[in-house]
Amino acid sequence: MELQGLSSFESMLALSSLLSTQQGDEEEDPKNVRGGAHIGPGDIGPPRKTSTEPHGSSAYIKKDSKDIWSEEEVAEGSHYDDLADPRPQPEYEIILKQNVGTEDVFLGLSGKDPSSMKCEAMKIKIKLPGTKATDVVLDVKEKFLDLRTPKYKLGLHLPHPIHCSEGKAQFFSDREVLEVSLLMNRPMDSINLQ
Repeated sequence: MELQGLSSFESMLALSSLLSTQQGDEEEDPKNVRGGAHIGPGDIGPPRKTSTEPHGSSAYIKKDSKDIWSEEEVAEGSHYDDLADPRPQPEYEIILKQNVGTEDVFLGLSGKDPSSMKCEAMKIKIKLPGTKATDVVLDVKEKFLDLRTPKYKLGLHLPHPIHCSEGKAQFFSDREVLEVSLLMNRPMDSINLQ
């Protein structure tokens, strides 16, 4: 079979010269010839540029060679973690809440359903046996709740971001339970809660 006036042997030689990595009419050295078995994913694309930088690219610069990660990569609230603190974590429960009326319950007029995407707030019930209201120190951030008492310590990463300034907490002495109500602040709430 001939292609454009070339024999199949001449076609193979022409194809071989196109695919050859050698320059000019040098004699082929078996050590320099790259066979198909030696080609990998790293061989795809333009040839690699050699750099004089110690770690390759200058786009990523570490400030201190002993740092494992930057401050932006650390989760909010992790600075409260103290592994040497012997205080136990109290029992807690997170309850998602939504505001519904009779038109929602009986007629379904607002389109709300029982899914968590339609919830506007969360209530966190924390059991603190043997604790008084004056012993509780509570700090709430957008994604983290930090509770400290003489007997207990709780560092809780919240399941959804919240409005920090719109929460409230109430301690029930008879049950020894702290209830923290928080309004959620999710990016898609303006769409999902309509």
